Amino acid sequence: MINQLLLTEKTSQLSENNCYVFLVSKETNKIGLKNFFQSKYDVKVLKVNILKKQSKKIRRGRVFGRTSSLKKAYVFTDKKVESFEVKG
Repeated sequence: MINQLLLTEKTSQLSENNCYVFLVSKETNKIGLKNFFQSKYDVKVLKVNILKKQSKKIRRGRVFGRTSSLKKAYVFTDKKVESFEVKG
C-alpha cells in the first residue's frame, strides 16, 4: 500500500503541520489508506488527498521512452507521528 515516504524540503515543512507525503501503489484509494494509517500508527486521520502524476514522453538521441508515473498521498493527522516503518 505505502511504498515510500517522500522527504523533500516541501514535505518537511508540511510535516511540521502534521501532513505526511507518501508514494503509494496505483491501486490505493483514500478510504483504504485512511483505515490502514489509523490502525498502524494510532492517530486520527483528518483527511487524505491523492495526486496522480502521469508519465511523460522523453527522447534520448534516437531512442524514445517514457518517465514513470506515480501516485502520491497527502495524509493529514491530528497529532505528530514520531517514526514511520515503510517497506520499499
